[in-house]
Amino acid sequence: MKITDVKVYLAREWRTFCFVVVETDEGISGIGEAGITGRELAVGGAIEHFRPLLIGQDPFRTEHIWQLLFRGGFFPAQRILTAAIAAIDIALWDIKGKALGVPVYELLGGRVRDRVLTYNHNGGETVEELVECCQQSVAEGWKMLRWGLAHQQGEILEPDEAVRLAIREFEALRLALGDEVKLALDVHTRLNMADSLWLCQEVEQYHPYFVEDPLRVENAQSYRHLRGRTTVPLAAGEQYSSKWEFRQIIEEELVDYARVDLCICGGLTEAKKIAAMCETHYIELAVHNPIGPVAGSAFLHLCLSVPNCAVQELPKRPGESMPDLVLNQPEWEDGYLLPPTAPGLGIEFNAEAIGKYPYSLGERTHLRRADGSFTNW
Repeated sequence: MKITDVKVYLAREWRTFCFVVVETDEGISGIGEAGITGRELAVGGAIEHFRPLLIGQDPFRTEHIWQLLFRGGFFPAQRILTAAIAAIDIALWDIKGKALGVPVYELLGGRVRDRVLTYNHNGGETVEELVECCQQSVAEGWKMLRWGLAHQQGEILEPDEAVRLAIREFEALRLALGDEVKLALDVHTRLNMADSLWLCQEVEQYHPYFVEDPLRVENAQSYRHLRGRTTVPLAAGEQYSSKWEFRQIIEEELVDYARVDLCICGGLTEAKKIAAMCETHYIELAVHNPIGPVAGSAFLHLCLSVPNCAVQELPKRPGESMPDLVLNQPEWEDGYLLPPTAPGLGIEFNAEAIGKYPYSLGERTHLRRADGSFTNW
C-alpha cells in the first residue's frame, strides 16, 4: 500500500476546522484533523510542503513518517507544523485500522477502560446564568463541568474583577450542585502569578477538579512557584507541541493533569509517548479537545488505550456538530463516550457535504486590560 494523495478540507460551523484526508492506491483513505484554530491557512500551507514527502510512502510506517515530517526540514517542528503532522498522523492510524479491520485503540495496546468520562463547556453573562447552564448540563447527564474565566464587556479583562467573579461562581455552583459534580475552571493563561495564586487559594475550599492554565506556559519555571503555594490541582499543556515541551512540567511534577492536545502535539504517535512520560510521574491526562468530531474520535481512541487518562474535553456531543460531514460519530451516554467497534477511527468523512460548511477566515477574540494593554484570550 502506498500514499497517493493528501487533501485538505477547510470548514466553518460553530468555529473553523481543518480536516485532512490521506488516500492510498488500495482505495483505503484516512481522516485526520489539525488544531491551531484560526490559523488553518498556515496549517494547509505546511501540508502542501509535506505532500511531496508523503506521496509513495507506506502509510503503515507511522513512526518513520512522523520522524521524517518533524525533522525533515532541519528546523524541529513546532505548533503549525506539528498540527499539520498531527492531522496526517491521525489519518495514517485510521488507514491502518481500516486495513487490518480493527479499531485504532486495538493498535494502541487495546482498551484499558470501558468508557471515557467527558466534560462540556458552560457559561453565562451572570453568576445566575452560569448556574442555570450548569444545572441543565447535569440534567443532561454530564458528571464534570468546565467554564472559563470571564471577561468584562468590551473585550476588557481586569484581573481583580475576574478573580472575584470566579470565586463567587465557585461558591454558587457548589451550593446549587453539591459536592458530587466535578468542577474545572479554565483561566486560559489570562492571569499573572499574584492573581492566579489569589484565585487558587480562595477556591481551595470548593475542591476544584482542577484549575486549568493558571499561568502562561512559555516559562514552565513559573509553575514551580505556584505549585508550592496551593493545594488546588493544576492542569496545563494544551499549547505544547511535543514531548520536549512537556518534559519539564512532567519531570518536575508541576501539574496534576497534562492537557495533551494530540491535534497540536503531533498526533497519536507523539501523544502516546507523552502519556507514557506522564505515567512515570503519576500525572493523568485531561486531554484538550476543543474542536471537531474527527478530533473527538481520535481523542477517544487515545483515552481508551492509555492507563492514565482521567477525562476528555467534549464541547459538542456526537451528532451535534457536522453529522452529515462526519458520519458514524461515537456514542455518548450519561457523561461518557463509549468505545466504537468499527475499524479505524470508526467514522467516515463525507467530502460531498463540505459545501454546506463554507470556510471563511476567523480570528479569536483579542482581550485587553482597562489601560489598553494586550492580554491573553
